[in-house]
Amino acid sequence: MYPQQIIDALRHVRYPGTGSDLIESGMLEDDIRISGFEVSFSLIFPKENDPFMKSVMKAAEVALQTYVDPNIVAKIHVKFVKQPSAVSKVRSASVIHAKHMIAIHSGKGGVGKSTVTANLAVALAEKGYRVGLLDADIHGPSIPKMFHCEDARPYSVEEDGRTLIEPIEQYGVKILSIGFFVNPESAVIWRGGMAGNALKQLIEDAHWGELDYFLIDLPPGTSDIHLTLIAELQLTGAIVVTTPQPVALADARKGVEMFRNEKVNVPILGLVENMAWFTPAELPQNKYYIFGKDGGKALAEELNIPLLGQIPLVQSIREGGDEGVPVALQAGHPAALAFEKIAGLLMNSPTSQLAN
Repeated sequence: MYPQQIIDALRHVRYPGTGSDLIESGMLEDDIRISGFEVSFSLIFPKENDPFMKSVMKAAEVALQTYVDPNIVAKIHVKFVKQPSAVSKVRSASVIHAKHMIAIHSGKGGVGKSTVTANLAVALAEKGYRVGLLDADIHGPSIPKMFHCEDARPYSVEEDGRTLIEPIEQYGVKILSIGFFVNPESAVIWRGGMAGNALKQLIEDAHWGELDYFLIDLPPGTSDIHLTLIAELQLTGAIVVTTPQPVALADARKGVEMFRNEKVNVPILGLVENMAWFTPAELPQNKYYIFGKDGGKALAEELNIPLLGQIPLVQSIREGGDEGVPVALQAGHPAALAFEKIAGLLMNSPTSQLAN
């Protein structure tokens, strides 16, 4: 454990006197101590007879056991000052130096979210942009395979007295994934807090450098990992990936609503409809709507969000992912042109322009 985990956990505890969390309210003293599973720190209250004191201290202990480790033993001390000037200063600015930070999300697995992310990253890099890609799908990291670098192992570099992780660079894209640090033959079985902490390290302790675009391949669904990343990064916006069938559309709708929630408030840059139709290689002009027709298009119109593109289900996209050579690298290929179009729309979207 390290102090930032304690600070992040206490963000989940609100002080009724201000309506804000303990960190925003300036109630955490800069005296966090960690010894094994024993954690001690001081909370600053405005007066000795504060009516919320006991409930806040109990909530703080529960937050540590919920978001960090269930075995934590918390020793919480109390201080009373009207002007809590000695509280710890928590970093608010993003640690990633990128003009645009974009989360790629899907409501359910299997809709091709990682395929879209990988090809979009390559399409942007092919246009000359500096691109970083974080594979945040902790339990099913597939980006290393899609970039043909499963066996790569990031090394450390020293910068300004800090030891940082150097991302793997492939096809002009800087990549980090939990897949580089675990046995690919084994399942990653982690609690939510452990997964969140691993992602924070890939963000905070990585030598990303200056980037134009930083893409995050999120896990499917909605979970603590999503909230951790949204809280950690100042996102430009999110892209939602779906397939046309109703079961995928229902989950995509939930994803859009998650980002639109007033507590999250991340702009939706657009929706990508993947596997929109099947086109066999020998009949390139034919379209077979295996999963339904225009489901993603209809959802985008209903939710009043841009439809960035409809990607066909073609063999070359699947082969590119399996072989680690994204189809976006094949200039002039119909599928590559589809991803190039999405990249162009993304670069020209009003929300992206605001980040320049």
